[in-house]
Amino acid sequence: MTYTALSQPVSSTISDVERDTGVAKETLRVWERRYAFPQPMRDPNGERIYPVEQVHKLRLVKRLIDLGFRPGKVIQYSTDQLQALTSTASGRGSCAGTPGPELQSYLDLCTSHQMETLRRKLSQALLMMGLKSFVIDLVAPLTTLIGEAWAGGQLATFEEHLYTESLTVMMRGAIFGMPQASASNIGAPRILLTTLPQERHGLGLLMAEAMCVAEGAQCISLGVQTPLPDIVEAARVQHVDIIALSFSVAMNPRQALDGLAELHARLNGAAELWAGGSNAALKRRRPSYVRVFELAEISAAIAEWRARQSAMLSPG
Repeated sequence: MTYTALSQPVSSTISDVERDTGVAKETLRVWERRYAFPQPMRDPNGERIYPVEQVHKLRLVKRLIDLGFRPGKVIQYSTDQLQALTSTASGRGSCAGTPGPELQSYLDLCTSHQMETLRRKLSQALLMMGLKSFVIDLVAPLTTLIGEAWAGGQLATFEEHLYTESLTVMMRGAIFGMPQASASNIGAPRILLTTLPQERHGLGLLMAEAMCVAEGAQCISLGVQTPLPDIVEAARVQHVDIIALSFSVAMNPRQALDGLAELHARLNGAAELWAGGSNAALKRRRPSYVRVFELAEISAAIAEWRARQSAMLSPG
């Protein structure tokens, strides 16, 4: 069998760019008219196609917008300037380009496509660190580094997907290997984990599930992109105490806030809403009816939930 190598990087359609960057098609067209960027080429049918370099820049522009910048302020910058500004704005300063040697070694395995070695290295780290430390001290910062490398064009989309799939398989195995809380255990919260329909990224959700399971919670995962009526129905049928949602930086903040508001209204107080992730919606106009936690705060949040339940059940 003969394989023909692609001589040129594959350009993206406008639908590809929307899925890849989280920037809506309408917004891409407005920016093209208003700011003269992006500057797509046209295929034989007259449809827009975007070179790889422009997609890389759009990822960085989207990241800065999520950090609070206005498109008109940053869209004229070069990719290198955007990369530097992203590093500064996200609080990583001049050290952004030099991650610690341990994290860099994992990134190097991704870029050199040594996925079996990556899985072995991650498995060894899990055995040595334990699940909670593994998630907080290694997986969370490594996933951030992988995302930034992808946004900056250092990592191809397929390489980021290979990392995600490798980590997902390993994390799922670790979760299944944890002792599961019994349904009769009154002190264990029942937690439904999922994402809103517009959120397709699931690693944050998986990390949250690992932290909850490690604290003895009964976890029911629906995976990603669950329609709101199904979330509400699952919560009712499963008698859950908490619905935990994950929001990545890629999701539109307005959609995140609107989805949370609608879900809150549909639930009518039937379950607590917890949320986490790097989305700007959770940092700016945080809704009062949603409790927002970092991964490292989940243990304390579950302990506090148990204390509240105990107080409610105590006589007098």
